[in-house]
Amino acid sequence: MRRKEGFSLVELLIVLAVMAALIATITPVALNAIRKAKATQVAQNLKTIASSFENAVYVDGEAPTSLSSLARDIDTSNYGLGYTVSSGTYTVVVFTKEEVTLSQVTAVLADAANSATVTPSTFLTGGLGSDDFGSGQVFYEFSFVAY
Repeated sequence: MRRKEGFSLVELLIVLAVMAALIATITPVALNAIRKAKATQVAQNLKTIASSFENAVYVDGEAPTSLSSLARDIDTSNYGLGYTVSSGTYTVVVFTKEEVTLSQVTAVLADAANSATVTPSTFLTGGLGSDDFGSGQVFYEFSFVAY
């Protein structure tokens, strides 16, 4: 007796069921990895902007006026920086409206929070401003003394 060429319907259904089970298992893992990567990117951008601002104050002796001069490779339409200066002490808040999970951001940038403890008096141009400050999702606040 000769067997027919090809696969039977049962064999094809089994292969499809196995593939569906694999996809159902892998999809949540992949989505979680994407969320973590986005949170890491946001944390890195906040830290980059903060470090750039502090370095600019030290080098130039005054605060820059534009966010785009600090963060050339960052989409500044999603980030903002505000600061208050008193007797040479700068209190700076870098914030974003990017939708990320705060706990994943704080795993990379421990000082990040979902609100700021101060309201800055001056905001840099070229990014989010005072109107957007209240709707920020993640805030990174720090202080330093300019000599």
